[in-house]
Amino acid sequence: MPPPRKSLGQHFLHDPGILRRIAALLESQPGDTVLEIGPGPGGLTAALGSPTLRLIAIEKDRRLARALPARVPDVTVVEGDALEVDWHALAGPGPVRIIGNIPYNITTPLLEKALLPPRPVCVVFLVQKEVAERVAAPPGGAEYGALSVGIQAVARVERRFAVPAGAFRPAPKVDSAVLRLWPLEAPLIEDALVGSFRRFTVGMFGFRRKQLLRGLRELTGEGAEQAGGWLDSVGIVQTQRPQELAPEQFARLFQALRQTGSWD
Repeated sequence: MPPPRKSLGQHFLHDPGILRRIAALLESQPGDTVLEIGPGPGGLTAALGSPTLRLIAIEKDRRLARALPARVPDVTVVEGDALEVDWHALAGPGPVRIIGNIPYNITTPLLEKALLPPRPVCVVFLVQKEVAERVAAPPGGAEYGALSVGIQAVARVERRFAVPAGAFRPAPKVDSAVLRLWPLEAPLIEDALVGSFRRFTVGMFGFRRKQLLRGLRELTGEGAEQAGGWLDSVGIVQTQRPQELAPEQFARLFQALRQTGSWD
């Protein structure tokens, strides 16, 4: 097996028991298309392998991409950068499930890309433990932020289990955890507005130490009367802080701003 490349953030999970547990979380059905992001040497690919599945793997490292079919003959390997490849064009129509042990340095953009419409049936990603905690965090805690709101607005989040650093080669400096995401049938934000909603939540969490009335005023440039009116119209207390709002409340506040033309 080619050695991991530090430049690509490669840490290969080698524990077969953990690999089988991750693969099982996908709950794939005969006829499904499974898209694996960053298969590396193919440990997870082999655990997924089934003649009843259409298995596609996107691998940036040419050495690994060319070696993978010898280990998992049924896989279709696409050599390329997962952030640049068109996943929907690869997968085609029909049920799609996405899985991967993804690089820590591009976790957030890969999570966001996995949840672009048309959304998959399920997403299972092995990520840095800290990121998993942020994605799954409920309102009120230090981990809860714009990433939590953005993902939870379009998917139900499950933080399944932790994976110790020693299960990888080479061992990373942090532990990992497995996330499972189930896209919502009725997302809190319509697809065309997801990017705008993300900018809004990132902006609001830039004022997480301030009360919502003050944060809204600074973010939008509007006065206290207008900002207070938005909050009152959706039943949010003006003295609350961003980390206290549930994703549903962020969505209502966002829509209130859009209705007055104060956010696009």
